[in-house]
Amino acid sequence: MSPTTSIAHAHTSGLVDLAKEFDETKVSPGILGFLVFAALGLAVWMLLKSMNRHIVKVDFDERGDGGTAERS
Repeated sequence: MSPTTSIAHAHTSGLVDLAKEFDETKVSPGILGFLVFAALGLAVWMLLKSMNRHIVKVDFDERGDGGTAERS
C-alpha cells in the first residue's frame, strides 16, 4: 500500500466514524450559514443605501399633466 493510500484510508475511516455519530435531529447551519446570512444582509443594506442616493438625485415634475408641458 502506498503512503498516499494509507493516508486516504486513515481520513476515510475518521469520516466513517463521524458519519456513525451524526444525529440528523441536531443539524444546524453553523458558522457558514451565519456568514452567508450576514453577507446577504450587508449586501441588501448597501443596495438600499445606494438606491436611496439615486432616488434623491431624481428631479421630477409635480404638476401632474402627464409630462406634456407646452413650450412657448
